[in-house]
Amino acid sequence: MKTNWPEMMKELSVSLKELRGGAPDVMKGFSSIAQAALAPKALDTKTKELIALAIGVAIRCDDCIAFHVKAAIEQGATKEELMETLGMAVYMGAGPSVMYASHAVEAYGQLAPKS
Repeated sequence: MKTNWPEMMKELSVSLKELRGGAPDVMKGFSSIAQAALAPKALDTKTKELIALAIGVAIRCDDCIAFHVKAAIEQGATKEELMETLGMAVYMGAGPSVMYASHAVEAYGQLAPKS
């Protein structure tokens, strides 16, 4: 089954907007956590997005994969960096992570700028 990653993200954004309106205090708190976690300190934001991607693969979260592949690309992640990140996710998550790593490869192919 092939996922249309850009379309999936567009559809999910509608539900997330509704969630932000329905639980604004919780979602503001979540946004604050995300901003604090992603702030560049000892690790740059690109590295942190790649870590988030690896965790998304290891816990088998397609929605997480979509958003963190896109964010990693926006932070300048290369396909080589993505593949190395996925190798770590597979190492930590074994067989199921292999299957979800393939989802991240597919998402990258659809979300990365074409050269």
